[in-house]
Amino acid sequence: MPSQLLISSFPSSSRLIEKEISCFDPDLLPRHVAIIMDGNRRWAKHRGLPPTAGHWRGAATLTRIVRASSDLGIKTLTVFVFSTENWKRPPEEIDALMNLIKIYLIKQRESMLKEGVRLDSIGDLSPFPKEVQEELEKTKKVTANGSKIDLVLALNYGGRDEIKRTIQAVVKDCLEGKLSSETLTEETITSYLDTAKWEDPQLIIRTSGEKRLSNFLLWQASYAEVYISEVLWPDFQEKDLFQALKEHQRRVRRIGC
Repeated sequence: MPSQLLISSFPSSSRLIEKEISCFDPDLLPRHVAIIMDGNRRWAKHRGLPPTAGHWRGAATLTRIVRASSDLGIKTLTVFVFSTENWKRPPEEIDALMNLIKIYLIKQRESMLKEGVRLDSIGDLSPFPKEVQEELEKTKKVTANGSKIDLVLALNYGGRDEIKRTIQAVVKDCLEGKLSSETLTEETITSYLDTAKWEDPQLIIRTSGEKRLSNFLLWQASYAEVYISEVLWPDFQEKDLFQALKEHQRRVRRIGC
């Protein structure tokens, strides 16, 4: 049963983490990493499986990468779960994704609590089924005091949509006299974004070899390093994360930041 992947989770990677930590300069480790988790459907197609099989395997991969990121000392991990464009997919696939998100939240809630994961989300949740919204809120409340890592799920998220909603909110506050257009700054706009409570990501990882942002964190990605992994998301492992982080450190050292 696919949900067993989420119930049983994965074995600890502590030995691997301990070995890799010595390879990193903690001062150059990105505090905020964002991941475009691409390749679930291709992974399933290559194996003659339905798309949902790839999504389930991808959810299990997320569990591993959250743990590895936390163990390394990354403070925020933002992952692209469901985009505003994903509504164009077949209805049965959308229904399966909604069910997967709900089950993931239920099955991983206690693990998140024990491991110090604080769950949050960005995006417009209003079109999501009520039961998914309820489980998301429950998990946010249960994990609110987590202090090791923030796991931010991008749900019904699109960078353009976020900027549009931000402009609408800024214009509204200007019309109501709460803001002045003459004193509007980049910092003001940033404070209206979905991601206002977190710093911008220093590293964006995209799996599956595709070389585009796909409408993800468009404002926030201005100065981020982008790392492309050829590995499909369901096959992405700790060693692939380490490779991305090592490349990030090489780039940061090279530009002298």
